[in-house]
Amino acid sequence: MELAILAQQTLNGLILGATYGLIAIGYTMVYGIIGMINFAHGEIYMVSAYVTAIFLAVLHYFGLANVPLMLLAVLLATMFVTALYGWFLERIAYRPLRGSTRLAPLITAIGLSLILQNYVRLSQGARSQGIPSLLQGSFAITLGNDERLVQITYVQTLIIIVAFLSMAILTVIMHHTSLGRACRATEQDRIMASLLGIDTDRIIATVFVIGAAMAAIAGVLVTLNYGSFDFHIGFVTGIKAFTAAVLGGIGSLPGAMLGGLVLGLSESFFSGFVNADYKDVFAFSLLVLVLIFRPSGFLGHPQVVKV
Repeated sequence: MELAILAQQTLNGLILGATYGLIAIGYTMVYGIIGMINFAHGEIYMVSAYVTAIFLAVLHYFGLANVPLMLLAVLLATMFVTALYGWFLERIAYRPLRGSTRLAPLITAIGLSLILQNYVRLSQGARSQGIPSLLQGSFAITLGNDERLVQITYVQTLIIIVAFLSMAILTVIMHHTSLGRACRATEQDRIMASLLGIDTDRIIATVFVIGAAMAAIAGVLVTLNYGSFDFHIGFVTGIKAFTAAVLGGIGSLPGAMLGGLVLGLSESFFSGFVNADYKDVFAFSLLVLVLIFRPSGFLGHPQVVKV
């Protein structure tokens, strides 16, 4: 029985951690390129949940009944719309402040977070929203004596597969394409990258778009899993994802996913074996301990000051 509980909590932690990791990618990419924390990123995730529900309603209205095709269409459409939000925020709010003090973009990001929250509250209503369950059913993994070890739903399986597949594709893009090389060059030295002919403004905007698209994937998957959401979900989830990015080493893509998994597993184990009411206390206590003994995170590197 204890083994079954351990296995189930491990599965729950992996699912939660994969979600945190997808959202944390946006934080870590923006920080890696321009050294700024985009605290409005959690609200981008929140917006993607509403966009998911809107597109599902539209497709249902037009009579699309093929569930796999519907899910694929909703995922691609939500990624596109949410990516536009990311591009718009960078172009309108962050780019004009790029040469200012480090405090100005931070305050702007907090202000944008509040603007997006209230924009959604006024346009969609303050009450919790919901969608019907599209992928019903689950399968169980059993031991040799037919005792059920763990049960996983189809949606949870989809979360794990899509999260790690998205991370793998993004890693390939960053390390084996011209776009990835341009991103890494901009991260290392923006002025030198500009002198070498790289359009750094376009690269920074692309990073915001990619981060928003990753948050959209998380938003679609979590909405399908839980079925309900409101305009507040971006704040807490965004803080958790930022914590995951710091744990893994902000600026590191593998670190974002690793930090998300560590955070998700720690929350799941603490909820299952200790007390669910204090899981957030434990998660942030873990962050404090990691920063004390390894300030750069699990996979981060100490900042080298150029003189």
